[in-house]
Amino acid sequence: MTSTPPETFPDAAASDPRALGWMQGAPPAPDRVIAMTDRDLFRFPKSRWAFSHMRQLAPTAGVSRGLGAPSTLGRRIDDAIDGLTFTPIGGATPVTWAESLAANYTDGLVVLHDGDIVYETYAGALTETGQHCAFSVTKSMMGLLAESLIVEGALDPDAPVADLIAELAGSAFGDATVRQVLDMTTGLRYSETYADPKADVWVYSAATSPLPKPEGFTGPRTFFDYLRTVAKDGEHGEAFAYKTINTDALGWILARTTGRSTAELLSERIWSRIGAEQDGYMTIDSIGVPFAGGGLSAGLRDLARVGQMVLDGGVAQGRQIVPSAAIDSLFGGGDPARFAKAGYGLLPGWSYRGMWWITHNAHRAIMARGVYGQSLYVDPTARMVIARFSSHPIAANAGNDPVTLPAFQAVGEHLARR
Repeated sequence: MTSTPPETFPDAAASDPRALGWMQGAPPAPDRVIAMTDRDLFRFPKSRWAFSHMRQLAPTAGVSRGLGAPSTLGRRIDDAIDGLTFTPIGGATPVTWAESLAANYTDGLVVLHDGDIVYETYAGALTETGQHCAFSVTKSMMGLLAESLIVEGALDPDAPVADLIAELAGSAFGDATVRQVLDMTTGLRYSETYADPKADVWVYSAATSPLPKPEGFTGPRTFFDYLRTVAKDGEHGEAFAYKTINTDALGWILARTTGRSTAELLSERIWSRIGAEQDGYMTIDSIGVPFAGGGLSAGLRDLARVGQMVLDGGVAQGRQIVPSAAIDSLFGGGDPARFAKAGYGLLPGWSYRGMWWITHNAHRAIMARGVYGQSLYVDPTARMVIARFSSHPIAANAGNDPVTLPAFQAVGEHLARR
């Protein structure tokens, strides 16, 4: 019996989209063109260009920063960070912070300490004026919106979803509560293994694509259509199970509750109030519904500004943007016992609350996480925020966590001593 050797990938330098010539020239060479219709659009190494150019590949809805001036981020670069060393999880040889950037195919990373930029770098196709897909970090933005509405009394966390969205009464979501959706403790028949081409996540992706459906297609064509088809698997409330469709159900709840799309809501309640320097945008389905589960693209420093607002108890530019009780709920965390049932071997003792990942480590850090290495890490003990965009060749965060988690902790420990 033979086993298939693990797939190997070109390193960060060899896969740099500039070195490979993706979409360069007028016009680009035929074999260097990337288009939304490409079946391998998100396959490495095309992904290293695509993730920084989603608006050129798909229709989107804007997330306006508003008309005010951007907030000023102080700058006091800490040159010692590059030389910090740590040992990857399961490894034996220490590596430096600088080495970790290439190891994780980092496209951009900024570290804030007490609200000032102490580290900033860009690579690949991303520049400081560019935007990058945040993937499931989008979920945590939706979580902030939902937790805010709960504190304000506009959304009942104990309400059955069917009471708010009658169209979901016959689906698995119908008898789940808003809180169970928000904390992903729903029992849903849905597989999200990106390495499996037959997983439900790919069926969902095809159904909700804005591209025209092939002739004779009879399946669901929108987020709303697909969510109505989801069947139940197990009981709600028993275990954490990470499934993107929870966030798109939450997006429907947010839109129905407020009368605003999730892109409009994100702009009005957060993006236009944190002093963002760039508009964001969200990919949409065939009827213009934003992808709440993973469609946000944003500037790196603006993502860091969201993290700083969370670190500051929901305050930005001297205003309470998100209720402090909502932020407290996140840092309080979810149920580690329910989380443990999901089997994340690299995340012992963690939990999940309000679409955020809660480390329960010594620094009480929380994270927003997206496939291919997207991260927003908030460390209240070190008074630190790390925002990272990446195009790791492996979708699942298990591919980068062995380096990412101790790297972030090493910087947090360093800054906590300052």
